[in-house]
Amino acid sequence: MKKVKIDVFDILLYLFENYIHDEVDEEMKETDIEQLHQELITAGFSEDEIDSAFTWLEGLENPPPTNLNEKEGAAVTSFRHYSDEELEVLGAESRGFLLFLEQMGVLGHNSREKVIDRILALGGEEVDLQQLKWVILMVLFNQPGHEASAIWMEDIVMDEETVSLH
Repeated sequence: MKKVKIDVFDILLYLFENYIHDEVDEEMKETDIEQLHQELITAGFSEDEIDSAFTWLEGLENPPPTNLNEKEGAAVTSFRHYSDEELEVLGAESRGFLLFLEQMGVLGHNSREKVIDRILALGGEEVDLQQLKWVILMVLFNQPGHEASAIWMEDIVMDEETVSLH
């Protein structure tokens, strides 16, 4: 299962860096999606991996799986209890980073829940901190009203990507 998750994540990064991030029309035509699908096949990804990536992206459009009102949210002193499944994929470092982003005002309660939902949708085992940061960026980029947070997060992700290349 690890290989599938990594390949789906690779597809998501490819799409984000080459299409979504370039602010392509939000309503892609079916022919564009078919061309993109063929491009991914040509790049060596399987039909299942591509379908999983498109399904994952569709999940970004759904409201977060919570009843919290982002403006009201939970009390400042509230504590987020993680389920066993969430603990399996979000290690201590990742949970700490999510808490840090909440305390900094980068993530609200709903956006945090959307990030956790999208991490779980990848399936499989624990994600590393860099993968979590990319998912956070994708979630923030796709939520209206979170532009400043998305730009801040993009700087964090891109700075680390540049450092790791040298």
